[in-house]
Amino acid sequence: MLDRVDRMILAVRDGAAAASTFAEVLGAEKVREGDLGRPYNARRSVVQAGDSEFELWEPAGEGPVSQHLERWGEGIFAAGFSSSNVTDVARRLEDRGRKLTTHGEQLFLEPDQTAGMRTVIQPTVKRDTIGLITGLYETTNIVDDHQAAANLYTDLFGLDQSRFSPIKSKAFGYAGTLTLFDPPGRLDRVEITQTTEPGAMQRYYEKRGQSLYMCFVETPDYAPIRERLEARGGRFAIAADYPDASMFIHPTALCGMLMGVSVTNEAWRWSGRPELAPKHVRA
Repeated sequence: MLDRVDRMILAVRDGAAAASTFAEVLGAEKVREGDLGRPYNARRSVVQAGDSEFELWEPAGEGPVSQHLERWGEGIFAAGFSSSNVTDVARRLEDRGRKLTTHGEQLFLEPDQTAGMRTVIQPTVKRDTIGLITGLYETTNIVDDHQAAANLYTDLFGLDQSRFSPIKSKAFGYAGTLTLFDPPGRLDRVEITQTTEPGAMQRYYEKRGQSLYMCFVETPDYAPIRERLEARGGRFAIAADYPDASMFIHPTALCGMLMGVSVTNEAWRWSGRPELAPKHVRA
């Protein structure tokens, strides 16, 4: 029932400054802005990069966004998905006892209604690409038990476990599940991770518990993004295990959000379908 990883929502202190950062790093463009009333009490600036949107929420007063900033600082507040039938998704969630709130065409689920993933769902729309990336394809949800979370999301969102792929990383210290929505057509998925080794992800989990950790986007070439980061003094790292295919933008360089950037279709190498990766990198 989910088509795409459509957007990421960030809590930020200054929406205009955050929009400028996204423009300078990813070539994003502001597409709209407005106010969100209760319960979030925030001003929203929306920028588009690739065919995805990034919502930058600046608190307009006391509420969940201001509380997030006070506790954790700037960073990921929610992950957003699109569906061709939001009405059916809403009915399914309500049938399973989930509490929903709405704002316009968007449905909101709080973290206690999932495995720590504040979730936004809205209708699928086609957008022309903007800037240096193609678009989002993954959000990462750190959980207590990745199989239990996979079962939960299968039930809540009508996913098909036969499409899922296991994932494991000794270097980053986790095991988990890629809940691929529509392989081999698309890479879109929630990466559900359970930490297994000491490291940055384990420290994040110990601090925040079940929560959203990062996102991943695709690009035809990550060199222009790297060059923009270097010009700004922004921190990044080239992936040690896939240096030709992937890099990571440090949260300090992108409004508190850790973002992975992979070259087009290279992510199939670690997504259970290595034969779909470009031939020059096949093992």
